[in-house]
Amino acid sequence: MNRRQWLRLCASGMLVATTLPLTGCSTALPAEAIAAWQPPPANLPLREWVLAHAILAPNAHNLQSWLVNLDTPDTIWLRLDPQRLLPATDPYHRQLVMSQGTFLELLAIAAQERGYRAEITPFPAGEFGQEVGDTPIARVRLLADASVRPDPLFAQILQRHTNRSLYLPQTPTAAALAAIRASVAGLPVEMGMVMAGEPSIAEHRRIAQQAWEIELSTPAPLLESYRVLRVGPDEIAAHRDGISLNTPLIRLLTATGLFDRSRPSPPESAAVRGQVDEFNAKIASTQAFFWLITLDNRRTTQLAAGRAYVRAQLAATAQGLVMHPLQQALQEYPEQSGPYAAIRQLLGMHEAAHTVQMWARLGYAPPVEPAPRRGLAAHLRPA
Repeated sequence: MNRRQWLRLCASGMLVATTLPLTGCSTALPAEAIAAWQPPPANLPLREWVLAHAILAPNAHNLQSWLVNLDTPDTIWLRLDPQRLLPATDPYHRQLVMSQGTFLELLAIAAQERGYRAEITPFPAGEFGQEVGDTPIARVRLLADASVRPDPLFAQILQRHTNRSLYLPQTPTAAALAAIRASVAGLPVEMGMVMAGEPSIAEHRRIAQQAWEIELSTPAPLLESYRVLRVGPDEIAAHRDGISLNTPLIRLLTATGLFDRSRPSPPESAAVRGQVDEFNAKIASTQAFFWLITLDNRRTTQLAAGRAYVRAQLAATAQGLVMHPLQQALQEYPEQSGPYAAIRQLLGMHEAAHTVQMWARLGYAPPVEPAPRRGLAAHLRPA
């Protein structure tokens, strides 16, 4: 879309806004798209009950790439859906394996709430390489265990939402940071945080802004995001995944054909520049950054990093804090090599095997709606 088209659309949009009521233009997500966030019935069979919580896990691009098989009694087999990959932005599937880890951690926490221990065997057939195939991610057995105690983080599962909005000018308290740090104790990750006022925070902001602009200016990653955009209530309700956009302007752009998701927007276009400016403002408002580092990048380690991240986010939620992952600089496609190297250097990583598994904004913000979920039935597959 060129500047003339954009100005014409804005003018017509302002005319519509001043002459028509906004009936039917609510930005709220359709009820069916977020129905999975309601507490599941207590009388559900145990496996279905814990899985109803697991599908609320944070995951890359909200693809919900989880396939579950329940053919074996008292056992859950978890696989990564090979039809829901991100070859442009996540070419080695690191983020999607982490997303399997977030799923497993919520499953385990939910099992504890019912007095069961989730015995998780990661990659029982061995870790996969570049090809996902049908390799099981994990075998989970639910074992009744009188010694199991509920995890306090369970209360936050239905409250945890990724918050991508502007953050308030308030730094997290020392008690909140201590609670987040305690939540990942015992997992093979190194956690770090930086606050506003510390010298390095300016570099964190610069890298995040540069990486976002690269992603919006690189055709393959941008188109990959466009393919999972769900614009308007009908698309959102039909798919219940991906990236939901429900504002009147973007719906108008799409309806008039001025937002073409089949081709990348030019870097100089108003659409891209507007997103860059909006993101830069959000980064500028960020009062703290959070990260997780691992000493290697094996698939099992990626799973553990996902488990650590969701625990940290649940702990942050309990403290009134929100998080927003900044995965752009951590992605392994060539155009991101500059930010990728910069964030590693900033965090003092010198060994090639050391990996930044998560980097995120951390702070206080007004509440947001939950992300759509497809529901448990969409993830069940026979052997």
